[in-house]
Amino acid sequence: MLARGSRVRRLPRRTSPARVCDGCDMTVRTERDGAVTTVIIDRPAKRNAVDGPTAAALAEAFRAFDGDDSAAVAILTGAGGTFCAGADLGAIGTERGNRVAPDGDGPMGPTRMTLSKPVIAAIEGYAVAGGLELALWCDLRVAAQDAVLGVFCRRWGVPLIDGGTVRLPRLIGESRAMDLILTGRTVDAAEAHAIGLVNRLAPTGNALAVARTLAAELAALPQACLRNDRRAVHAGTMEAEFALGLESLAAGAAEGAARFVGGEGRHGAPASES
Repeated sequence: MLARGSRVRRLPRRTSPARVCDGCDMTVRTERDGAVTTVIIDRPAKRNAVDGPTAAALAEAFRAFDGDDSAAVAILTGAGGTFCAGADLGAIGTERGNRVAPDGDGPMGPTRMTLSKPVIAAIEGYAVAGGLELALWCDLRVAAQDAVLGVFCRRWGVPLIDGGTVRLPRLIGESRAMDLILTGRTVDAAEAHAIGLVNRLAPTGNALAVARTLAAELAALPQACLRNDRRAVHAGTMEAEFALGLESLAAGAAEGAARFVGGEGRHGAPASES
């Protein structure tokens, strides 16, 4: 932990893939610029949807960040113009399916982790379903002006079990959160900013640049006080959300995922009922 008033040591920028396991394809990359670590979901062909190995790699990347005393702030973003389209529903029932268990890492990876240092989401394109939950897990959110957010998993009967039902009301209030959670409607960047769902807007294509500027500002502040005040804000629990989410999964989420894989409800269109 950095002492009050200490200077952040600048390190040369480097890029390295997060290790998932021997023989696994690498779907998460990390970059380092001084005290700022950037974690990048790199599955653009899947709109950065997160499967099991990707979730594990994300969790590992953020554990490494939190354990690095020279790193002060992290940024989470996605490659190819999309933040994250949620869980990879096509992986359900396969060996690449997301981990669903009441303990350990969350289905999307780091969403149950309580870090000691702040994380900023840099959102381009879609941040929906589990991708929205990843953004909510972050302390701050910077969104491009063409970003799209929403609980799109509503149409598939797939529950929010990565903190969304806890964090969203805290950010925007219960009434607005209920609207988004129950309807699964699209929220554009302007509305997201107006209701407090995102903290900063950036020109299209510049969310990461704006997030990096913000991260550098945070990294330059006295860290002990910043981290303790942040910790006080984050006090809370999410066990009830996950328990109820398991009931929803048993009640038909797999069938909804199969309809998605079959082509229903793409690009924001409503899905038909079975």
